[in-house]
Amino acid sequence: MDNPRRTDKTDKPYVADSSRMKEFSLRAVLIGVLLAMVLGSANAYLGLKAGMTVAATFPAAVISMFALRLFRRKGTILEENLARTTGAVGEALAAGAIFTIPAFVIAGVWDGFSYVKSTLLMLAGGILGVLLVIILRRTMIRDRSLPYPESKACAEIVKAGQSGQTGAKYVFSALGLAAVIEFLRNSNGFQIIRDSLSKFIQFNPSKIRLLDDKSRVLQNVDASSTAELGYKGGMLLQSPAASPAFLGVGYIIGFRLAAINFSGGIFGWMFLMPIMLLIMGPTLQPFADAHGWTVVAKSAYNATIKPIAVGGMLVGAFYTLFRMRKNLAGGIRHGIQDIRSAGRDRSESSRIDRDAPFGIVLTAIGVVVFCMVILYQTFSHSWGSAALAAVVMAFAGFVFAAVAGYLVGIIGSSSNPISGLTLSTLLIAALLMVLVGMKGDPGVAAVLAVASVVCCVAGVAGDMLQDWKVGYMLGGTPWRMQVGGLIGVTAAALVMVLPIMLLHEANGIGSETLPAPQAGLMSMMAKGIVGGEMAWPLIVAGMLFATALIMINSPSPMLIAVGMYLPFNTTFAIFIGGLFKYLTDAFAKNRIRNDRDRELVDNTGLLVSSGLIAGEALVGILLAALVVLDIQLRISDTFNGFWWLGVLVLALLGAVMVGIPARQAGRRRKK
Repeated sequence: MDNPRRTDKTDKPYVADSSRMKEFSLRAVLIGVLLAMVLGSANAYLGLKAGMTVAATFPAAVISMFALRLFRRKGTILEENLARTTGAVGEALAAGAIFTIPAFVIAGVWDGFSYVKSTLLMLAGGILGVLLVIILRRTMIRDRSLPYPESKACAEIVKAGQSGQTGAKYVFSALGLAAVIEFLRNSNGFQIIRDSLSKFIQFNPSKIRLLDDKSRVLQNVDASSTAELGYKGGMLLQSPAASPAFLGVGYIIGFRLAAINFSGGIFGWMFLMPIMLLIMGPTLQPFADAHGWTVVAKSAYNATIKPIAVGGMLVGAFYTLFRMRKNLAGGIRHGIQDIRSAGRDRSESSRIDRDAPFGIVLTAIGVVVFCMVILYQTFSHSWGSAALAAVVMAFAGFVFAAVAGYLVGIIGSSSNPISGLTLSTLLIAALLMVLVGMKGDPGVAAVLAVASVVCCVAGVAGDMLQDWKVGYMLGGTPWRMQVGGLIGVTAAALVMVLPIMLLHEANGIGSETLPAPQAGLMSMMAKGIVGGEMAWPLIVAGMLFATALIMINSPSPMLIAVGMYLPFNTTFAIFIGGLFKYLTDAFAKNRIRNDRDRELVDNTGLLVSSGLIAGEALVGILLAALVVLDIQLRISDTFNGFWWLGVLVLALLGAVMVGIPARQAGRRRKK
């Protein structure tokens, strides 16, 4: 019987082990560093707005190939691999950062972002993520039970690119298109495109009578009034946002997941909110007279429905981990076995098996953990609590690094349940802080600091193993890729907080523009447990709602809850992007004759969508910087653009996102 844990040493890499091909070069490292900063910043923007990030492995591979071919002496495939590995880690660090770092501000622990503390937290998490998976790399990369689906797809893109077709034109063309649209759409830019439309529809007056078992209207004690309640509710209707980034996200995650996410928006905005407005209508009427029903409806949604969504996310996150319990246990077993065998069998001369020296790796891990005790003391103001926080961080970091790496090997980094793993750490840390007497803002800060590092560890660990698997298939040298990963996370950590600070100054994190749902969840849980400020009735209602979804075997309660938390026009736009993916598959179906055609269509759509996301994100960050510098580009404070231009933008993006990928299968067949 075949052993599923058996490793296979017969896999032949694309570049032979005996090759001395150029690999670790200054130009490859610089391109990777630049990509780490740019792709990390772009994903930070996306995560704050849409509550999710997308894997940067594919666009990093394409851009690396393109950039290295601009030199007189074209870069080698191993240089391209090193640049991609160094650059893609920026997205992973961004996922860890935006899920936790903004929680300090949302929770009120920080008045504004601390560059030094934020950077140190991300730096510690990023470096630990790389160091911990060095211990796990050899076993997990060779494990035949782990298919690494995204790694294989990326390796095929790189191999195909050696014939000259990199696909860079799709990334950069889409990036330029999205940049122009965002400049003309963003309220901080030269706005002539209206992003979305909304209209509040008020219902006719309704009466609700409370009857007893004899169908008589209930009365008060002296029969002076009856239980006849008059209401005049309503519903806020909203269009999808004309956002290239949101459409790109929907396209990448596909129609099914986009529809699941949108169902949460429909449930929250179209079902729960009308009921809430019907009940609260008389109380809210004076405020509606002063501010308008649209403003009041959005404020009421934030105060009532979002806590329900948080309860749903809480149960959904743990249910996601429960469904993966066998894989989680497998990941932990892998980690324990690898830590035991990590110092052995390191004398092989094979270039493609040579890791960084194990002794140096362990020493570096110890140094980082020691430094974290000092850093955590600045949060908790207690050395005992700081030491406890560092122990929890180190233990959870290693366990979840193994778990994240194992899950990425099975389902790919795009589906890595980072928020669920981080929430588990946060709850453990919060309960321990309460037990040792840590309360108030210092306790909340310490809990969030632990969660921040572990979140970055889980994100980086999964991404690194995925990228190292690509390198293994291509014939890259492990220790060189590991050094590249450390350089990439360092570069990304040094700049990551800057776009977050700019976006916060320009738009306000936690607002409708930057809802940051995962950070809101972390903030609410930390304050609720340590600070005792949990909105328990609404949280419990959300938990019961998610439990009901689980009982009927509903797909992804977590994604439904995230859809409830996000603005309706965001989830609507993501759904439209998913619909574009469905139409692409439908139109290309008759042209596809083999798996290679299917890969070409899918990869082209992925590259176009990645370019759209990057273009909007980079211009959005640039415009936020101009706002901070008090440079105003907006035409008028009262002019929000033409709505019909928003419709044209959606139509144009639909034509691009459906037409370009769908035509690829036919073109390939004609060659």
